[in-house]
Amino acid sequence: MKRQLWLIAVTAVLLVAAVAIEHFTTLATWQLLLVYLVPYLLIGHDTLKEALEGLAHGHAFNEHFLMSVATIGALAIGFLPGSETEFPEAVFVMLFFQVGELFEGYAEGKSRESISHLMNIRPDVAHVRLTPASSGGRDSEVVDMSPEKVETGSVIEVRPGEKVPLDGIVVSGVSSLNTMALTGESVPREVTEHDEVISGCINMSGVLRVRTTKSYGESTVSKIIKLVEDAGEHKSQSEAFITKFARVYTPAVVFLAIAIAIVPPIVMALYNSQLSIIHYPLSIIHHPLSIIHYPLFSTWLYRALMFLVVSCPCALVISVPLTFFGGIGGASRRGILIKGANYMDVLAKVDTVVFDKTGTLTHGRFVVEAVHPDACNEHELLHLAAHVEHFTTHPIGAALRDAFPDEATDGCSVADVEEVAGKGIRATIGGRSVAVGNTKMMDLVGARWHHCDHGDEGTVIHVAIDGAYAGHIVINDQVKADSAEAIARLKALGVKKTVMLTGDREDVAQRVASQLGLDEYHAELLPADKVEKLSSYLTPLTPHPSKIAFVGDGINDAPVLARADVGIAMGALGSDAAIEAADVVLMDDQVSKIAVAIAMARRTLAIAHQNVWFAIGVKVAVLVLAALGLGTMWMAVFADVGVTVLAVLNAMRALRR
Repeated sequence: MKRQLWLIAVTAVLLVAAVAIEHFTTLATWQLLLVYLVPYLLIGHDTLKEALEGLAHGHAFNEHFLMSVATIGALAIGFLPGSETEFPEAVFVMLFFQVGELFEGYAEGKSRESISHLMNIRPDVAHVRLTPASSGGRDSEVVDMSPEKVETGSVIEVRPGEKVPLDGIVVSGVSSLNTMALTGESVPREVTEHDEVISGCINMSGVLRVRTTKSYGESTVSKIIKLVEDAGEHKSQSEAFITKFARVYTPAVVFLAIAIAIVPPIVMALYNSQLSIIHYPLSIIHHPLSIIHYPLFSTWLYRALMFLVVSCPCALVISVPLTFFGGIGGASRRGILIKGANYMDVLAKVDTVVFDKTGTLTHGRFVVEAVHPDACNEHELLHLAAHVEHFTTHPIGAALRDAFPDEATDGCSVADVEEVAGKGIRATIGGRSVAVGNTKMMDLVGARWHHCDHGDEGTVIHVAIDGAYAGHIVINDQVKADSAEAIARLKALGVKKTVMLTGDREDVAQRVASQLGLDEYHAELLPADKVEKLSSYLTPLTPHPSKIAFVGDGINDAPVLARADVGIAMGALGSDAAIEAADVVLMDDQVSKIAVAIAMARRTLAIAHQNVWFAIGVKVAVLVLAALGLGTMWMAVFADVGVTVLAVLNAMRALRR
């Protein structure tokens, strides 16, 4: 870029000097040509070289070829009979073309910079702690290895300031992780023993020892990098159209320019009867160069050169892909990974959003929501229930233990633990028989239970002590804090319908749907039922079919994600299968970012359309003026390079958050 700036500055000075020499001296035409060739070749040698290379490789019809032909023609037109020199215009066209290339390079660099920040998450090294057997009896030896070579199940050491090289579970240590490169969030995440960590995060404080759970190829950082690298391969409908359009448009423009230079002088000469109808065309065939002596040839050649400059499709070919590239980069900085411009195209047109419930609109884990004791206090009820559930792996047991974390250290003895299938668990706690479970368990131990009188909705866990009913605990899957905000934002964007599909019970689904303001919900669905229900919303045979987005996180959501027009997966806690099947990945699991993704996609598409219509509008206007003899080469320069610069600057708006 520095070289380009230097060339542009020096060429501008030499052009001003050449114009001054032409104005204050009486040099011959060929001498003036030599003066102007100095700045022309200085600024245009790269363009001329690209044009020649295109010819050599069979790709003649590109913007470099059009610029070269137009400017060489402008240099040569001054030697035609009765025509004026256009040397300054030729140099200025090439100079302004390079200014446009400079802006394009800067904009593309900014777009790549917005995406390449993700590439910085690639870890450089993994500090692997060797086992006693592999380290010759020494259990403290640490060996530096490439992350690609670390086996699953190895213990790695992550020091302050280093990137986490592989996904895993913390086995020792306490620290804060900077997840901004992955999720776009600036607040560090605290981790301690047993917490899950994902690759690509930066360890900010303490030393962590992590047992790896995935190989490098399956790790989060590897998958994200692959997603970003592959994103450019998926062109949007707009990009695909522009690419095909340019292949046909550019050669058509060249042949049309040749026709503009030759046909009008011949027609006008025949009309004025200056030569016979037969002799005139035949003389061109036998003596092609004789056409330059025919009336008005230089005028129409000048217009043909203007036509070439105006018709160059740079603004379209450059700005539209750049807009989508910038949009993808801007989204990635917000923790939204869009796998390609074609998905952004569809995302912008989404009018129906279908959600999974568990892990998407809710956290996907049970928590104690209320404690209602009958024959004891809240503390004792939770204390006994947590002890009974101490050994179970069921999510309900985990919720009870989390609600009473002191149960592991309070010294109470637990004996005679018995799990009754389909009913619950009973055990002896400090000499007392305690049963925890559903109403069937209460019936089994003879406790006179009752329904929750407080109107709490959720899973009710009943507790009995020595056969007497002690109370119940309400457990629920918590709705995410931003779920209601997400639905409200989508409706504000004009999304017509929000739907929830879940395998959960009818009453639970109804509560969540009502709480969030969803338009529809369907409960107690199997994975196959979800696909069938989603398909009912797809209307491919209508003139303007609805675009459906499905948002999910589990393995059972993968078929639905693939079936939807655009699948959106929760990336932080979502399953690998869901992320693979999805077209958009939310790296921080914030469901409210769906509205952000749709808004950014719509804005990107709008900017692309603005560039297309602006470029075509200006070019058509200048072409009409040129055909009427009212256009100038300066107008042609603006219609090409000026429009390109403005379109590129407009495309850069897609980078903004």
